[in-house]
Amino acid sequence: MRAFTRTLAVLVVLAVAGVVAAGLWFRHEVSSDRSYPSATVNVVVPRGATGHDVARLLAKDGVIASPLTFELLARLRREQSAMKAGEFKFEPHRTQDEVLRAVVEGGAQIAVWVTIPEGFTAKQIARVLADRGLGSDAAFTRTFMHESLRFPSGPTPSLEGYLFPDSYLIPTGADPPHIAKIFTDAFRAKLPSDATARAKTLGLTVPQVVTLASLVEREAKVDAERPLMAGVYYNRLRLHMPLEVDATIEYTFPQHKTVITYADLAIDSRYNTYKYAGLPPTPIANPGEPSLDAAFHPKASSYLYYVYAGNGRSAFARTLAEHNANVARYLH
Repeated sequence: MRAFTRTLAVLVVLAVAGVVAAGLWFRHEVSSDRSYPSATVNVVVPRGATGHDVARLLAKDGVIASPLTFELLARLRREQSAMKAGEFKFEPHRTQDEVLRAVVEGGAQIAVWVTIPEGFTAKQIARVLADRGLGSDAAFTRTFMHESLRFPSGPTPSLEGYLFPDSYLIPTGADPPHIAKIFTDAFRAKLPSDATARAKTLGLTVPQVVTLASLVEREAKVDAERPLMAGVYYNRLRLHMPLEVDATIEYTFPQHKTVITYADLAIDSRYNTYKYAGLPPTPIANPGEPSLDAAFHPKASSYLYYVYAGNGRSAFARTLAEHNANVARYLH
């Protein structure tokens, strides 16, 4: 019996010693070991990455020695879901504790992911960038509304319409003109290679086609209808009919309005496409690729009218009588 008790005591001592040793080893690994990285490393953490993903990515890029100890550290601190996405710069000889702090608090972040939704205006994009800590709303708005792009037809009055909606990794130190160039370079890359010739065939300039694309962006609910809706606008322009697009009037409002009233339709503005024929003076939003493609490649039809029919679909009509019947059916 004494031998058994003695053996048990020895096992307990060994177990405790093992736990202590493991704890000391873990503490050394995460708080003292500065073997990694051996040189400055930049790492891009994609959006949606889990703590497990980040640990493996950091180990693969040589920022940490072991993804297991890093992930365990994050779990112990309940920070496995608190890590930020973006681009991080890690100087040599960081502890795993310091690396975790950097990806949780953003201390080593040199670029942030920013998503610009399709159909946002320049002012809305300015707010998104300001909210991501990249600069002031006012500074971005000034740049977007006073800079221009040059086309064969001449310079644009602003960058409205040319700030391409997409997801970007934006350097944290970039100024508004630099960020604007990132967006406009992406816009130019999405233009058809024959954009100028294609616009001329359609009877417009490239900026005018972009303006038409912005109307499609704001009015269409599904991509399948965008070319048909663009065709409606071209048909009405050809017949010198007012476009009568509610979204162009809304562009003049300081805040979004759910319902356009009869008083709104009387507003004396070149953006009032009920009152003035032709396209508005500038784009009213920043169109995405499906709307740009639709504007440069409209679907031929004899439709002159459309009304929203629900479930993301519109009802198209060739005559005013057909249109009024659709309005009575879907809006009453």
